[in-house]
Amino acid sequence: MITLHGGGAGFGLPEISPFVTKTEVQLKMVGLAYTKQPSRPTESPKGQLPFIDDDAELIADSTFIRAHLERKYGVDFDDGLDLAQRAQAWAIERMLENHIYLALVNARWLDDANFAKGPARFFDIVPEVQRLGVCAAVRAQVAQNYLANGLGRHSPEEALELVSRSLMALSLLLAAKPYLMGECPCGVDATAFAMLAGIMTPYFESPLRIRLLHFGNLTAYVDRMMAQFYPEHAWQRQAAAA
Repeated sequence: MITLHGGGAGFGLPEISPFVTKTEVQLKMVGLAYTKQPSRPTESPKGQLPFIDDDAELIADSTFIRAHLERKYGVDFDDGLDLAQRAQAWAIERMLENHIYLALVNARWLDDANFAKGPARFFDIVPEVQRLGVCAAVRAQVAQNYLANGLGRHSPEEALELVSRSLMALSLLLAAKPYLMGECPCGVDATAFAMLAGIMTPYFESPLRIRLLHFGNLTAYVDRMMAQFYPEHAWQRQAAAA
């Protein structure tokens, strides 16, 4: 049995971490049995979530977890795609994880109101006398990473414009298809769904969320994926009319 270590439900989502969501959806896609266990990043071999325990073998990072599952269980998350389509799926995933995800982090961690009701709760387990200091230090590190990765060097308006271009590209690539690469979901759909749902949840208000809600095919895509892979979850995106 595979044990998936994640953050757990929260923020109006079935899983608070988009990378855990990515792995969980991929497990669901190929029908691999698993159990889920709430864990902290400090318990992971790489200091991040997700990680899995598969017959006492620990594998961290969603991309390496996928590679492990494909190798050990003989599954192919891109089954049916030709080489060019596989390359395109990889490029889309890099855009999602290395660009759009940064904007999601900014909206959750660096907006004071969103941070107070969201990520700040992660530190409730820290003794009160240390909590403010630990919380400030981790948030400062997130801000430094955001700066180092590039988007943080721009004004909020400029950063939003850059990410909006990525959302537009994703919308055009999806077009009227049910999934990014065609009629069946593949590996990159798990990533896209996880990132977009993380932005769309009404738990966090942000200019990024407002911008995303104007892409009708992307919001319908997230609704469709949520219904397919988390039918038990009461998803309320409260989409604004575009």
